[in-house]
Amino acid sequence: MKKIVHINSVNFGSTGKIMLQIHDVCKERNYSSYVSYPKSRDNLNKKCDDAIIIGNRYLRNLHIWLAKFTGFNGYFSCVSTLLFLKKIKKISPDIIHLHNLHNCYINLPLLFKYVKKKNVAVVWTLHDCWAFTGQCPHFTLAKCDKWKTGCHDCQSYREYPESYVDRTKVMWKLKKKWFTGVKDITIVTPSQWLADLVKESFLKECTVKVINNGIDLSIFQPTESDFRKKYGIPQNKKILLGVAFGWGIRKGLDVFIELANRLDNNEYQIVLVGTDDGVDQQIPKNIISIHRTQNQTELAEIYTAADLFVNPTREDTYPTVNMESIACGTPVLTFRTGGSPECIDEFSGSVVECDDIDSLLCEIKRICEQIPYSREFCVDRAKAFDMNERFNEYIALYEALIC
Repeated sequence: MKKIVHINSVNFGSTGKIMLQIHDVCKERNYSSYVSYPKSRDNLNKKCDDAIIIGNRYLRNLHIWLAKFTGFNGYFSCVSTLLFLKKIKKISPDIIHLHNLHNCYINLPLLFKYVKKKNVAVVWTLHDCWAFTGQCPHFTLAKCDKWKTGCHDCQSYREYPESYVDRTKVMWKLKKKWFTGVKDITIVTPSQWLADLVKESFLKECTVKVINNGIDLSIFQPTESDFRKKYGIPQNKKILLGVAFGWGIRKGLDVFIELANRLDNNEYQIVLVGTDDGVDQQIPKNIISIHRTQNQTELAEIYTAADLFVNPTREDTYPTVNMESIACGTPVLTFRTGGSPECIDEFSGSVVECDDIDSLLCEIKRICEQIPYSREFCVDRAKAFDMNERFNEYIALYEALIC
């Protein structure tokens, strides 16, 4: 029986969901599949079959603090990692599928030493750029390209994963040493944009394959509701929707505030989902703020009720929210940043240059007045987002590596 071990920092959220869904498909195909993640309060909220827990909360917290004070992220958790690798050795997997390795839960040199020594085939799905930088998972906002030749003098070292000292120069060299030289490794990226970046990094010798993320089209589909009635939005008023989890400048909160001040309140209603009390204090009163939805079906109802989904993201690899909106029949307008434009074709949305608010406003008015993108065209585009098809691409990759 073919054996796969998946490793990720979490078993929830977007990356955790992707790992678990691939794990389920593996079991359906009669693979012996295991999921691995650190012991934490959030991870323990979800029970997972065939789970291998890495370390304990005390050692994890120690790693986090040591990384903050030294700048060496992924350099500790030696005991936890050795015990984990002992379990992996007994399993003797055909493939180790890596996801997010950042945020201090596994010893990176020990993990990659094991992989190189055992010549285990590796699939590494990159959900951000952290694997080839000295520290940061994103660098678009910082307009930084030091990662191409060697990080140093980092302006973002106090951001996630937080450090009190700038150790990016050393960490870039260490990560290059750890992550290169694996005999059989395939880097998977969710967007061509990220794949192109990998080919400019120290991982450029690795095989790189693009497998787009997918969504559940049985949930995200046109779903009628009484959303307008519930929030008192007249039929003649166009709903501009934004959905994010962790609103801020990266997700374009300031752009929505600008739009709220410049658009006619009698013609347009902005709705933001995924907000919190802090966001509510920043936004004007004419924006409807929804902290969270009860479930994904309710979210699908909101997508369906909207006339246009606006995504002024400044850093994203391949936004799930774009796919969800299009699948519900609502076109997308986004900035030309990261992999965000790749979700859209000529029949399902439009793209403007990043931070060009005037062009964004013009496109909002054009789309809402002319209605150039039909619900039918959007739903047709969404066929490309079927998660089952995307996960089958992973199975095909596994089969190619094991043969």
